[in-house]
Amino acid sequence: MSTRILADTATSITELKANPMKAVASGHGLPIAVLNRNEPAFYCVPADAYEHLMDKLEDLELLAIARERENDPAVKVNLDDL
Repeated sequence: MSTRILADTATSITELKANPMKAVASGHGLPIAVLNRNEPAFYCVPADAYEHLMDKLEDLELLAIARERENDPAVKVNLDDL
C-alpha cells in the first residue's frame, strides 16, 4: 500500500529523536513528514509556518462568512440619527 507524503522533506522518528532541531531545520522552514516504518506518522511544522497556516485558515473562515452575508438586506442608517 502506498501512502501520500504531503511534505517535500521527510525524516524518521529515530532521526527526530536523535536531533530534533536538525530534523526540523532540514525542512528549511517548511513542514517535514515524520515517518514510522516508512509511513507518515505525523508532520512537524515550524512555528512560523504554523502561524501562517492559522492566518490563512482565519482568512478563509472570514471569507466564508462574508460570502454567506453578501445577499443579506442592507441596514439603512440615517447620519442625522447618529
